[in-house]
Amino acid sequence: MGVLHYDNRSFEFDDRILTHLQMVVGLKLRRSESGYLTWVPSRDTGTGRQAVWIATGVALHFEFSGSRIPSLNREWIEQLVASSNSGIGLNLSDDRNREHAIAA
Repeated sequence: MGVLHYDNRSFEFDDRILTHLQMVVGLKLRRSESGYLTWVPSRDTGTGRQAVWIATGVALHFEFSGSRIPSLNREWIEQLVASSNSGIGLNLSDDRNREHAIAA
């Protein structure tokens, strides 16, 4: 499991999810765009929905447990980018395309 360090909080995500998140958040921040990141935590770590505000002034660090970059799913990245432009923000809960990986 990888870790997203956000300001003074830490959130665990699978390395594959975290890699896709890094790609989309990087794209948004390069454009100086901000917005919400939302997800539903695993049953082991909690219930309900969580959301954090992603902006250029907030400390953000991606920590991966593995040294290899997982294969990327372009369809899922496009879906995440589209959701990041919606009112609810970048929604990791919708993972329809996550399992159909393609090589980076």
